[in-house]
Amino acid sequence: MHPSEVLFQGDAPPSYLPVCDHYAGSDKLMRKSIALQQELGPLFDITLDCEDGARAGNEAAHARLIGELIASDDNRFGRIGARVHDCASPFFASDIAAICEAAAEKIAYLVIPKADGVADVESALEVVKRHARPAMPVHVLIESHGALRDVFAIAALPQVQCLSFGVMDFVSAHAGAIGAGAMTSPGQFTHPLVVRAKLEIAAACHAYGKTPSHNVTTDIRDPQAAGRDASQAATQFGYTRMWSIHPAQILPIVHAFAPDTAELEQACAILCAAQAVQWGPIQHQGKLHDRASYRYYWSVLQRAKLSDAALPPAAAALL
Repeated sequence: MHPSEVLFQGDAPPSYLPVCDHYAGSDKLMRKSIALQQELGPLFDITLDCEDGARAGNEAAHARLIGELIASDDNRFGRIGARVHDCASPFFASDIAAICEAAAEKIAYLVIPKADGVADVESALEVVKRHARPAMPVHVLIESHGALRDVFAIAALPQVQCLSFGVMDFVSAHAGAIGAGAMTSPGQFTHPLVVRAKLEIAAACHAYGKTPSHNVTTDIRDPQAAGRDASQAATQFGYTRMWSIHPAQILPIVHAFAPDTAELEQACAILCAAQAVQWGPIQHQGKLHDRASYRYYWSVLQRAKLSDAALPPAAAALL
């Protein structure tokens, strides 16, 4: 049996998405992002953006362009998605129709912004079902009071694969009661209302096996700032994915989510020893390990794979 069948006892193992979600909106930047993905490989996803990428009056043409780019042979890895306009926009349904008409079989996911609760997401999913392939993965932005209130119900929807935190819209929704400093570091990791939102999103995702995606770092002059934010989001808040808005942010984010060498070596040793005894309990360096800890170290190997880390052949065979 494959380790995932043993360790998760018939339940589906958690989904693992690339740890970086790179957003691009203009024609030039979308094409540059796709070229970079061809160069680096599927280390990161690309989300082509209708909501902030389309010029006023050019929404329909922009959606068609996104569909054509996703459908093209340049989409080598099938890891390109699209963010559409919000549910209340007159362009919401037409975005989905245009993109899916061109690229229904190749699009990785659709991103739904500005939902105000689970009812909005359910309505959006009905539109997606009319145009997309069955069970098209959907990512939902949590950036309103209503979406945060319903975050566990949203995470429970089978078609929802990932929840992303929209920190700037969330802070703005408080009408000045949260200062602008909470949109960036260090305030985004210390303001109680923002911390609460991040923790609720992460907890909801982990409760239902979905991926929590951390908000953007707006400082594009210092690419390592994105890496520092990613590290804090991962180690203190349980996030396993993060937005990028500049190509220079991609690798710092990928590296921040990768396990360090010592943890990876430990995971390889423990899992290989466990496999040798058919996943019964083992002792490693004076500590007892069983399937509970094996599941943790399995996730370490998955994180290493997503960061393109070199794995010993025995550990790579487990995946």
